[in-house]
Amino acid sequence: MTVPEDNYLKCTQILNKYWGHKNFRPLQWEIIESVLNKKDTVALLPTGGGKSVCFQVPAMALDGLCIVVTPLIALMKDQVMQLNKKGISATAIHSGMSRREIDIAIGNGIQKKDKFLYLSPERLQTEMLLAKVHLMNVTLIAIDEAHCISQWGYDFRPAYLKIASLTELVPEVPIIALTATATQKVVLDIADKLVFHKPAFFQKSFERKNIAYMVLKEENKMGRMLKIARNVKGSGIVYVRNRRLTQEISHFLNQNGIVSNFYHAGLTTEQRDVRQNDWINNTIQVIVCTNAFGMGIDKPDVRFVIHYSAPDCVENYFQEAGRAGRDEQKAYAVLLYEKSDRFELTAQVEASFPPMHEIKRVYQGLSNFFQVAVGVAPEKSFDFDINEFCNTYNLSTGMVYNAMKLIERDGLIALTEEINMPSRIKFLVNKNALYDFQVYHFKYDEFVKLLLRSYGGIFDSYAIINETELARRARLKKEEVIDYLKKLDGFKILNYLPQKSIPQLHFTALRKDAKSINLSNEVYIDRKLQAIKKMEAILHYAESTNVCRNVLLLNYFEEENTKKCGHCDVCIHDRKLALSNVVVQKMSVTIISIIEKKPITVVQLIENFKQFREDEALEVLNWLFEINQVEERDGLLYLNSKLVK
Repeated sequence: MTVPEDNYLKCTQILNKYWGHKNFRPLQWEIIESVLNKKDTVALLPTGGGKSVCFQVPAMALDGLCIVVTPLIALMKDQVMQLNKKGISATAIHSGMSRREIDIAIGNGIQKKDKFLYLSPERLQTEMLLAKVHLMNVTLIAIDEAHCISQWGYDFRPAYLKIASLTELVPEVPIIALTATATQKVVLDIADKLVFHKPAFFQKSFERKNIAYMVLKEENKMGRMLKIARNVKGSGIVYVRNRRLTQEISHFLNQNGIVSNFYHAGLTTEQRDVRQNDWINNTIQVIVCTNAFGMGIDKPDVRFVIHYSAPDCVENYFQEAGRAGRDEQKAYAVLLYEKSDRFELTAQVEASFPPMHEIKRVYQGLSNFFQVAVGVAPEKSFDFDINEFCNTYNLSTGMVYNAMKLIERDGLIALTEEINMPSRIKFLVNKNALYDFQVYHFKYDEFVKLLLRSYGGIFDSYAIINETELARRARLKKEEVIDYLKKLDGFKILNYLPQKSIPQLHFTALRKDAKSINLSNEVYIDRKLQAIKKMEAILHYAESTNVCRNVLLLNYFEEENTKKCGHCDVCIHDRKLALSNVVVQKMSVTIISIIEKKPITVVQLIENFKQFREDEALEVLNWLFEINQVEERDGLLYLNSKLVK
């Protein structure tokens, strides 16, 4: 069965109208066609490959609601915002929302007011949602970051296993599972966990021909990083292992003339937003960050990504390195590596699996901290401040975090990343009752009128507000505005939900007696062995000296018939060895002296090398490009003055 031609035209019109593209990228249409044919589909597209279009376009073409399951709340909120900006109705349900907000979001789905309903996986475990899914006109289910459903995936989330409960409620609805990084074993496990009978598989090659992958053995990482930042023009990302390093390295770069800032999860939401926007808008050149940075950011002109610290697995490295060169122009992914990185990674894996008695202690502490009795599973989520918790029970944050990840993998709790929930309000009374209130409480009349003028649809759904802006308009202090909102909330005239930015903890199963907890082998021993295996894979990549980096990465993801890239550090070294050092030195000096006199074209340069073979001359020229001694602008060759000096 194939999709009629008019459906193709309809989808291209949707793509052009809402996304501004006239044509689909490779594989996008084939995936969309599979979905429109109501086939369960698994799509494996690398970072920056346009995954969201593969479910958003067919959802727009279908007459109904698309449910999107994703574990990344920040990315979820970003996609909802982007869809709303395009004039497409979308909403999200996740931890941190009030019961009333969730009721409204579910109601909008039932009343066909929204085209997309985004869900965090822990929401699939609530009876309130599952009991009402059959009332929605669901025509497509999209599972983003689908590797999370596989026990063999690098970021397994037990809550994802509950997706089966959702699909059973709408058995005729096609499902599309999408991921950017997965081995064949994980892809097959995704299809198995989602109970796909005859799934369609689509995989775009992981090869990024415009990225030069480099592993530089370097004890002076600071110096090499600075050299790269100076000589590679354009934006860059430097990934490090911990928060302390982000600040130290950013300070070092700024001291040496590279405008940068640091980013990690410990900053306030406002600080993170400002720094992220400064980098996206090229106000700063380099962002120094932990792996908390980058998800959902589509900046096309990133020219280099440096891993100052070795990542814990190939999947994370590939995804983070893949943020370079999304405009398909030349870019560099550099891993700075030294022997101590092996010892640090080994220690990191060991620390990720605390002793069982510590895990039980953390679980008991969480239960006491939130006053959850044995046999109870609270439906609401709790604001979770890990520092406050650790101070209360005299525990180290690192141990607590790792213990909680293991408890989460055993299906007992779910911990979301920090979410920025702006302030929201919604009127609880109708217009007539509000008018009566204004008459009898004249003090609030002008303020209520300001709210009505400033926000539309405020009687039907929650509106995001800005207390500072309201204060400016009302000519009040911000504290006075907040006081007004709290008083109106107390009168039950409106519901005021103040801004918060904090992780959410959810008990996803009946609370157990901590003494009875005994994590399964799959959660503890098997996961530890898997973590060691993944660590060894990234160390093999870093320590290998005779296999093309591109080939190593593609082989990890089981791509066959891979070819040398020609521009990674291994390939450059091999090319240089192919020519004698004497010849390379002689030709390099000659090329530099010719270009130094006058910028010329490649053809003109080759004409000056009658004594050498043309392929040898081009080989040396390519090598000079790779080490940034020569650059090309507008078809002419120039010397890189910084390096020549």
